[in-house]
Amino acid sequence: MQKEISWADFEKVEIRTGTIVSAEMLEGAKKPAYKLAIDFGEYGVKKSSAQITKLYSVEQLTGMQVVAVVNFPPRQIGKFMSECLVLGAVDDDTVSLLTPSVTLKNGLRIA
Repeated sequence: MQKEISWADFEKVEIRTGTIVSAEMLEGAKKPAYKLAIDFGEYGVKKSSAQITKLYSVEQLTGMQVVAVVNFPPRQIGKFMSECLVLGAVDDDTVSLLTPSVTLKNGLRIA
């Protein structure tokens, strides 16, 4: 377990709901990954890379609602610029995405 953080630290992390509008293989990645375009409603569409190829196909991902951290600075992943971090539970090298249990409006803040 990591060091405890304050409530003020947690409030800095902006986690929002979004819907994956497109997914495709990320060519040139060291480990198999997808590049995703995620619609966050009034916050726009952001791109993300995700190593989730073991559990999900492109067809399964398109239209799936997810939660993601949207206020990290962009990060270069090979030739791809990732603009947000999709959240998932990690078991060894397999990632299961965190998804709302019901369909929600895109862009809602997770608290």
